[in-house]
Amino acid sequence: MNSGDTAFMLISTAFVFFMTPGLAFFYGGLVRRKNVCNTMMACVSIMGLSVVMWALFGYSLAFGGNHGGIIGDLRWIGLSNVGMKPGPYADTIPHLVFCAFQMMFAMITPALITGSLVGRMKFKALFLFVAIWSVIVYYPMAHMVWGEGGLLAAIGSVDFAGGDVVHISSGVSALVLAIILGKRRGYEVTTYRIHNIPFVVLGASLLWFGWFGFNAGSSLKADGLAAHAFMTSGISAASALLSWMLIDTLISKKTTLVGASTGLVVGLVAITPGAGFVPIWASFIIGALVSPICYFGVSLIKKKLKIDDALDAFGCHGIGGIWGGIATGIFTQKSINSTAKWDGLIFGDYHLFAAQIVGILVTAAVAVVGTLICVAIVRLFTTLRVDKREEQLGLDISQHGESAYPSFNGLDQ
Repeated sequence: MNSGDTAFMLISTAFVFFMTPGLAFFYGGLVRRKNVCNTMMACVSIMGLSVVMWALFGYSLAFGGNHGGIIGDLRWIGLSNVGMKPGPYADTIPHLVFCAFQMMFAMITPALITGSLVGRMKFKALFLFVAIWSVIVYYPMAHMVWGEGGLLAAIGSVDFAGGDVVHISSGVSALVLAIILGKRRGYEVTTYRIHNIPFVVLGASLLWFGWFGFNAGSSLKADGLAAHAFMTSGISAASALLSWMLIDTLISKKTTLVGASTGLVVGLVAITPGAGFVPIWASFIIGALVSPICYFGVSLIKKKLKIDDALDAFGCHGIGGIWGGIATGIFTQKSINSTAKWDGLIFGDYHLFAAQIVGILVTAAVAVVGTLICVAIVRLFTTLRVDKREEQLGLDISQHGESAYPSFNGLDQ
């Protein structure tokens, strides 16, 4: 064991935890005033639910043993035999530290989904959906990519910190759920104003801060690879931020705080699968290109397809994650990280690129089928959507009986 690695991983774990409250502020700032508590509560409730499920059985299903390369078993139920000594996935840190680090990924991933369905889904239906989705989609995906004998790892697909496991799985599930729920009432005739831009900037900043632990910590050591992932993450986020500002300037002649905040987030999404595989120069390209890809992807989804992905969970995380996975197949150098079996497409080898495409398709298929199963199960217990009166009143009052701004008496947005 190494005390430096242990300290680094505990700090990285705390960084990743901080991302979920950051997401609550990011999403909470983007919604209408009457739905801010409900939007933030979705993230806060997952902070509790995900930890309890992970400790009881989630970690064991994701990382304990192997069954067909798809799922683990219950050998570590209740974290039995997960202790202070190193485990099978990292030989310089306690097994509990690896478990805790992965627990934070299991927390942030379903929270990302909530951005697609704000203002119209019953809280109890969402809570039940997240619990079932974690079992049917997240734990198998974590196993297939990072677990012992995982299916996608076996074919040579790589995902340094969660392009498939976190962003594509949650983004695709968010899109499916948004389609099933339908549009918010008055969606095509009402102007949905962002109620608190400072919240958005605060949330994006906390996400960027936490993402350094998210990506650098995925090295599982305080080493050069961690430093490499740290730097590629920062560069990609900065490049995407500037790229989104440029798009805003070209299209609307003005830069916006919301655009810049969104740009830095999609830059982080895009670099996540390749942060520890691609050369530093590639992170400039990956970040610069993800903003126009996501910008016009969001426009396609909302304006052409008329899908109410309210806070662009698929438009940013799904599309950004897909680009990141493809870019990893293009720019990876196995000399940076020997986990990669092949160099990327730009270096003359197509094998990794093909494996990345397969990984993306498998992830999307698992997310679609898994989400449909989750919805079917939830509907056995409750309807998915609030009624018209509850939606008009706002989910803060109708679902939680509280208001984010109780002294405000003006017209709502």
